[in-house]
Amino acid sequence: MPHLCFAPATAAADTKADLASQTSMALARLDERLRAERSSLADALALTVYLRRAADFPAMNEAYRQAFTATPPTRTTVITELLTPGALVEVAGVGAPAGSDRRAVHPSAWMASPNPYSYAVRSGDLLFLSGLIARNGRDNTAVGGDVATQTRAVLQNARELLEAAGLSFAHLVSARVFLPDLKDFDAFNRVYREFIGADRPARATVGAALTSPAYNVEITFVASAAARQAIEIADQPNPNLSAAVRAGNALFVSGMLAEGEAMKGDGAVQARDILRKLDVVLAKAAFTRADVRELLVYVTDEEAGTQAAGACQAAFGARVAITPVKVGLALDGGRVEIMACVERG
Repeated sequence: MPHLCFAPATAAADTKADLASQTSMALARLDERLRAERSSLADALALTVYLRRAADFPAMNEAYRQAFTATPPTRTTVITELLTPGALVEVAGVGAPAGSDRRAVHPSAWMASPNPYSYAVRSGDLLFLSGLIARNGRDNTAVGGDVATQTRAVLQNARELLEAAGLSFAHLVSARVFLPDLKDFDAFNRVYREFIGADRPARATVGAALTSPAYNVEITFVASAAARQAIEIADQPNPNLSAAVRAGNALFVSGMLAEGEAMKGDGAVQARDILRKLDVVLAKAAFTRADVRELLVYVTDEEAGTQAAGACQAAFGARVAITPVKVGLALDGGRVEIMACVERG
């Protein structure tokens, strides 16, 4: 498996510019960050776009399209209140080292994506899927209905993409779920379990708006053809996810929240308690903090974001890509949830 290159969420240098200009500048800065890791936008496998306003989606797409002349990476786009003052868009990414094997995966019966991203990109053992919404891949029509109906459509799309790569749900290692309404959490989980079965990937599920109110759920997956091992630290594992999944030299860790008295603390207290739990997962999987490459820090408010990001930076320094994102959390009292990607070099 190629050594992954991570760049945290990056905004434009000039946040007074219009949306199109901010998108171009953010992508240019992201390219610089990836090049510092011996990758580039041309080698990107998966990008996540965080938009302040859903109305800016078409303009973002047009500016985004100009950055890619060949096979674009996969992409997930969510709507959130950005933590960079004045920013209209931020972009985070993961890339392969320059020159690595990188190819799009596309089911033969599907139409081309109407937007500038690939539905799936494979590099070595890893397959990255774009954020999937309830659309029919064969004709790009939207699938309506409640969250259960749309979740089935999303997971059927995921199955077809996995099969096009010669993989299955049993190869999934990581999932990020975005629900505009967290009241749909239980209904979503019931359908999710039907499809995923016993081989549960690591997962985080948060509340965030999507690019259209027509959609009730979006899911982003990573799969791996490498030997897979679920890592559990609880006496009673969560029926919806594995605490972590090890695949080859990588470890994908589920979103974790603070526990006990730490749940009453501020963002820094909650983050430090989560990092304590991360140490337990790392030890059980035979990794260390030195192997941590990315921390996705979900927070409920700006204050918690500043505090949690500071705690993570104090623990890991600048070598880890740390991205704080404002979302809703499924657990009352939680202000911070952290998901990690770990890789032994």
